[in-house]
Amino acid sequence: MEREVSRRSALAVAAALKTAFDRVQVMDVNAEALPTGIDPSRHVVFSALHGHFGEDGGMQKLLESAGVVFAGSGSEASSLCMDKTRAKHVAAQAGVPAAAGVLIAKGSRPDAKAVTAELGTSLVVKPNSEGSSIGLHFAEGAAELAALWDRLDDRDWLVESRIAGRELTVGLLDGRALGVVEIVPHSGVYDYQSKYTKGMTRYECPARLPEGVARTVRLAGEAIFQACGCRDFARADFMLTDDGAPLFLEINTIPGLTETSLLPKSAGCEGMDFNTLAAGLVAPALRRFQATRRELAS
Repeated sequence: MEREVSRRSALAVAAALKTAFDRVQVMDVNAEALPTGIDPSRHVVFSALHGHFGEDGGMQKLLESAGVVFAGSGSEASSLCMDKTRAKHVAAQAGVPAAAGVLIAKGSRPDAKAVTAELGTSLVVKPNSEGSSIGLHFAEGAAELAALWDRLDDRDWLVESRIAGRELTVGLLDGRALGVVEIVPHSGVYDYQSKYTKGMTRYECPARLPEGVARTVRLAGEAIFQACGCRDFARADFMLTDDGAPLFLEINTIPGLTETSLLPKSAGCEGMDFNTLAAGLVAPALRRFQATRRELAS
């Protein structure tokens, strides 16, 4: 699933960049290694790899070690943001409240009654380090949570209180928040199918919010971006409670860039078309590349 989203994102960005640059090459990644042919003296890389190795700092670390300039966050910020629990702790330290949750480490089993006593009976269960709404589950009460655990694979899982409210997201470009988008899945659940199937979700672009609430969401996104050490671009997701308080869910350092993706919708709120957005995504990396070339030449 992640491979297909990665491929679609890469092809979309490449097509957009070809309107501004003479040479744009798409490289397929079939192993946890750099593709052959990348030249640090000539190439700037835009990685559209989602999921394990792509978003968790693996590819970024290889690019850094090879001296390759690339767009997006570095390896440390990528690793941090992929870990939803760590990112929420950093957000809280930056003054941004997050959805209440409990991390269940790989190899352990939750005390379902203790979890529901802490988080309530309506729960969301999702992988602690995963993207694209993969592995999203719901449980009502301790018995359902215990039964669900028998069906889950062995990894770190995050259990959160299920928040009644509106789902919001905001894109961040060079650290600046773009428009706030509201996500309204027709099924009531924004899972992988709702996210990547046309027509299954309605998007309010921009979200119909009081300006004060929209500003709070944008400022929260910018604060998390900075606190997590992100670079160039990202997307931050929130739930807006019924009393108008945004609660942070996660920040994505390699957001999807397909025809249904949220970052382009956020940029569109400010009148930015996809070609302009793509150029903005790579602009900081091009500046870093040019600065590096000047340093080497001096």
